[in-house]
Amino acid sequence: MAYLNHGMVGVAPIAVLRAQQRLRDEMEGNPARFFARGLRDRIAHARRHLAAGLGADPEGSALVTNASTGISTALAAVALGPGDEVLTTDHGHGAVRLAVERSAAAAGARHVTASIPLEATDAEIVDAILDRTRAGRTRLAIVDMISSPTARLFPVGRLATELRRVGACLLVDGAHAPGSLTLHVDDIGADFFVGNLHKWAYAPRGTALLSVAPRWRQSTRGLVVSSAEPAGFPGSVEFAATQDYTGWLAAPTGLYVLRTLGAERVRAHNAALARYGQRVVGEALGLDPDHLPDPGGPVPMRVVPLPVASGTDPVVLRDRISDELATEVAVHAWQGRLLLRLSAQVYNRPEEYERLAEGLPALVKPLR
Repeated sequence: MAYLNHGMVGVAPIAVLRAQQRLRDEMEGNPARFFARGLRDRIAHARRHLAAGLGADPEGSALVTNASTGISTALAAVALGPGDEVLTTDHGHGAVRLAVERSAAAAGARHVTASIPLEATDAEIVDAILDRTRAGRTRLAIVDMISSPTARLFPVGRLATELRRVGACLLVDGAHAPGSLTLHVDDIGADFFVGNLHKWAYAPRGTALLSVAPRWRQSTRGLVVSSAEPAGFPGSVEFAATQDYTGWLAAPTGLYVLRTLGAERVRAHNAALARYGQRVVGEALGLDPDHLPDPGGPVPMRVVPLPVASGTDPVVLRDRISDELATEVAVHAWQGRLLLRLSAQVYNRPEEYERLAEGLPALVKPLR
């Protein structure tokens, strides 16, 4: 199996899995001791290590299970009211759209979507978002740092500045940012930032960091009320009674592995390999290599527009690629077309993309 879908849920290195297993053995050896003696301090220690590695204030951050949890936590902290608007883009993750729609409906608020072309420049992205922003109405904008369906890098630092001028808050969905980019969260200037560490930062699955600007920390609480509630942020967000915290405690090992390999070397390798994979697959499908979508920066994912019939089910096609070509990829429906998303990680090789390029045209052709 060629695993070209690291961006979906990530793959943890063996050293990280072993570290987590040692923690699980400790937990199962004496669960009462594990949970009752120093667990919250150990979580805080892991959080401080991870936050510092991402350029975030350790005391202004909290560990959460994933970007979706962080986004729902931020939506609750903002406390929407009647007449408020929440702005997202059409590049966002489907779960974010559903979370916004639920929160907006409950508060009597409105969900507004900015449509942004795949080939838009940074300036055009900023203009498209500001055009849908209304002073006094837009309470919160949620923008990806690297979008999931389109693998596009967004100018979130510039957006934070521009949105602040019109009185709107910014929540950066950085699900794909930690590990894949040189990241300094606090320098972005967003009100909220949430990023998964289980994708590109080699952490066990279920590990993400939510960073919160000072003005919002008092209102940011966990979605589950636990005995840590009186402690306030960040402890009340992190601790949710009996759950498996071993992934969080093992996550610093993931950053250690990344540093050991050489973070910049890994990032350069992944970006170059994703670019190569996009080119060979695009050429095999008859696409002009000079007009394939550019992500706007050195990111480890690229998309290839698929020449298939309108209405083709992306899940069915993804599963056929897996079953018939022994290759895992992501396929998303976006603005009336299908985009095949290729990821690149240190365990991938050029021949895996070449093999996909060889077999994909025959599989896709009957669907046109």
